[in-house]
Amino acid sequence: MRDGLGLAGIRVLNNAPIPTWFGVGGPAEVLASPATAAELQQCLRAHPGAKILGDGANLLVADAGVRGLVIDLSDRNRGELSNWREISGASTDHTVIEAGAAVHNFKLINATAELGLSGLENLAGIPATVGGAIAMNAGGKFGSMADVVLEVDCVHRGTGEFRTLAASDCDFGYRHSCFSLGASVIVRARLRLLRHTAEQVKAKYKEVSAYKLSTQPMSASSAGCMFKNPTLVCARAAELGVSITAAAAAAGALRVSAGLLIDRAGCKGLRLGTASVSDQHGNFLTADKQGRADDVHALALEVSRRVAARFGITLEREVVMWGFDSAL
Repeated sequence: MRDGLGLAGIRVLNNAPIPTWFGVGGPAEVLASPATAAELQQCLRAHPGAKILGDGANLLVADAGVRGLVIDLSDRNRGELSNWREISGASTDHTVIEAGAAVHNFKLINATAELGLSGLENLAGIPATVGGAIAMNAGGKFGSMADVVLEVDCVHRGTGEFRTLAASDCDFGYRHSCFSLGASVIVRARLRLLRHTAEQVKAKYKEVSAYKLSTQPMSASSAGCMFKNPTLVCARAAELGVSITAAAAAAGALRVSAGLLIDRAGCKGLRLGTASVSDQHGNFLTADKQGRADDVHALALEVSRRVAARFGITLEREVVMWGFDSAL
């Protein structure tokens, strides 16, 4: 069967669970776990429409699961894509590391902090693989992944061609990169980190972590923010009581917290079946233990509907969803 799928030599499982941070959802019809860049290339040549699974931290899978091939690019594989190394250590003020797409951000942040390498600690508390973090340009109040990316190696779907893109060619934006469109899949990346002391980097890590813990339900079964923060013109934002900074006034627009809109639409604490809106942060939707992914999806639709009805604003989804008939 593996030969028939074009996946000879690659670890393949049928009807395999898809791990996500929601802790709910159905299986993959076929799950392939490539351990090398060459095996990833083989998967994509045979199945150019395959879905890519990273840490599952920004993903909701329908209870019925998904048809076709899912490619597991997480550090569960323990292959070459789960490794990282320092490749340029000559400079006294910075260094360059190379990390595979499957390296987990938490592990990389901790390891680089121990070495006094600064840049990734600003992403503390954001679960992701390196590939997933780059693809969505993960970030928050303290910075984003794009701040440290130098180059990205990727493989094109279908053709299997390997390419290297400079950061300037990755179209980084708010929770976006060219990889968000899915035409190419990240293999590895080179990141530029600054040299500080381990104590300095760890202190910043603790600051960012403390902020996350105080403002977000970090222990809940959630994928983080369900929706992106929408951009509003300053006049509309001011009507909502949002403070307008000088930079926003000059630009004429600013991003407004989706959590604020959800809260003011009366959705905090809203429950639908086994899913609920967090009381701590309105943009976090959580699932009960042994809950239903379809309830989370239905709740997200209801929250979006209420915000649109209250403010005339359409929220754009940040969480990736697989297997649902109706998308947000």
